[in-house]
Amino acid sequence: MEEKNTYNNNYDNCPLTYALNLIGGKWKLPVIWALSKNGTMRYNELKRNINGITNMMLTQVLRELENDGIVNRKQYMEIPPRVEYSLTENGKELIPALKALAHWGSNMKKINREGM
Repeated sequence: MEEKNTYNNNYDNCPLTYALNLIGGKWKLPVIWALSKNGTMRYNELKRNINGITNMMLTQVLRELENDGIVNRKQYMEIPPRVEYSLTENGKELIPALKALAHWGSNMKKINREGM
């Protein structure tokens, strides 16, 4: 078995870096935001709400967010099977921080536009 060499830096133990790694990437924030706005959603509802995401990518992102404790997956033993996704309590705690970051980004956008 081959061991991966990973790049280590001074920020590896930083909680902010850890948090940003959990939610980073192109599709995680849109999935989290859709679930925060709509509550519990089924797979196809999520797919329709996130423009441009592929089935493979949505499945991968949902798995990663579930493994990280941000998204809850509930499967019902019915025919046909029904699966619903929602934010966990940890996921819900993330929303105020994302709103604050969005507010900061909006302010920075204005400042940078005015500076041009």
